[in-house]
Amino acid sequence: MPSFTAAQIQAMCQLMQRCGQTAQQMAAHEFQVYEKGKHDYVTDVDRALDQQLTAGLTRLFPADPIISEENPDSWSAFATPSDRQWFVDPLDGTDDFIHGRSHYAVMAGLLVRHQPVAGWIYAPAVNQLYYGGSEIGLFQATGMASAEPLQPVEPAHPSANFCPILLGYRDQKRFGSAIAHLIPAAQFSSTGSFGLKVLQVICGQAGLYLYLNRRVKLWDTTAPVALAQAAGLVCCDLNGEPLRFMPDGIDAQSLAHQQPIIIGWRSYVTALLPCLQQAVLECCPLPERQF
Repeated sequence: MPSFTAAQIQAMCQLMQRCGQTAQQMAAHEFQVYEKGKHDYVTDVDRALDQQLTAGLTRLFPADPIISEENPDSWSAFATPSDRQWFVDPLDGTDDFIHGRSHYAVMAGLLVRHQPVAGWIYAPAVNQLYYGGSEIGLFQATGMASAEPLQPVEPAHPSANFCPILLGYRDQKRFGSAIAHLIPAAQFSSTGSFGLKVLQVICGQAGLYLYLNRRVKLWDTTAPVALAQAAGLVCCDLNGEPLRFMPDGIDAQSLAHQQPIIIGWRSYVTALLPCLQQAVLECCPLPERQF
């Protein structure tokens, strides 16, 4: 049985766009910023979008559990047996939103039997919607225009003078020098949202996205990985093992992935994986060397 009807897909697109418009409207006025943890912030906007998005998903899919970053009471639903689970990130890239930058997104993704099958990623600052999955393909829409197929673009294969890699700021600080030593052609770049980084890889602006610090949560990854897999990208850890969305691969308290994450084109993963493994071994003390 298909996961979605055409009407549900259209309704999801409209919901994501409405939430993005709310974010833009609230960004134009003063909003409050709160510290959830070290280098981890939340705003009034995150919380308002959480309520709007959760309410919309509940209307569309009343039987499905909805697990949201900004509603810790919902996290326990992940451990409850369920064929379908939604994961919501009201503002992916909150730091960029706080500082008035454009690299933030509203995201919602669906796991079916602990596999990411569909995701919606909306970038309000550029009025761009991306969505898709294993059953529905890949699509993009600008503004209120009709959705069009999103064609993945594979960049040129890595070479002695070309090797674009997306690597977050914290990972650049810890691992960047070691990676650059082993991959001299590596050209690092980054942007705020996890989802928008994955889309950069899908669209050929980088060969792979590397995330090593094991802080990323299910609401960060479900939608982007669904799109990446639909695009034919490799989604694996540093051992080349598939990313796990089962409870035994996720921290029960935080819902953080226990694997380092690589999302990229097969030509990049195949060529670079041994060097990336070596770089991490050089940088990590022995207890942290588990890939």
